Amino acid sequence: MIPTSDITGLILAGGRGSRMGGVDKGLQTFRGAPMAMHTLMRLSPQVDHVLINANRNLAAYESFGVPVVIDSVPDFAGPLAGILAGLEQCQTRYLLTAPCDSPFVPTDLALRLARALEDANARIAMPVTMAVDEQGQPRRQVQPVFCLIDVRLADDLNAYLQGGGRKIETWTARHPSVDVLFDDSAAFANINTLEELQHLAKRH
Repeated sequence: MIPTSDITGLILAGGRGSRMGGVDKGLQTFRGAPMAMHTLMRLSPQVDHVLINANRNLAAYESFGVPVVIDSVPDFAGPLAGILAGLEQCQTRYLLTAPCDSPFVPTDLALRLARALEDANARIAMPVTMAVDEQGQPRRQVQPVFCLIDVRLADDLNAYLQGGGRKIETWTARHPSVDVLFDDSAAFANINTLEELQHLAKRH
């Protein structure tokens, strides 16, 4: 079994927040605390230590008490650039990622992904949830921004980004990966607008 001491957590807070009017999503208040702090509190017990990927408001994120890493790829290249920044600074064998706008991260995320990664002899593990589409049919939904990654893939990810690649699913498909079914799709809810922020704060 992969021990907690072999896993570093990474909170992805380096985006533009375009759908929220350009605000820094991780610093938006949700139930009295910044959203990224909720993610930090749920991720910390599952890993050896946590990093935050951010590209602005660095002092605000540093005040959370964990190291902050910035993208080495310029111009807000997306979550993969943040993941690469984490992989480049990671001192453990594995990196577990979660976005800053998902305050309900499952408390068994690391355990279940690590178990599946080891059982499948894979390099990447990602959660999958089941949703219902507009026709009322069950639909499989991969949650690629929540993933456990072997840090030895850093060079390959760097090459992918330097070649202009940006999609997480396209990059993960290059490597042995395993999907892990989680029943609670709400745990992976991410907040993209101020309306969603207000709605989720009331719902849970």
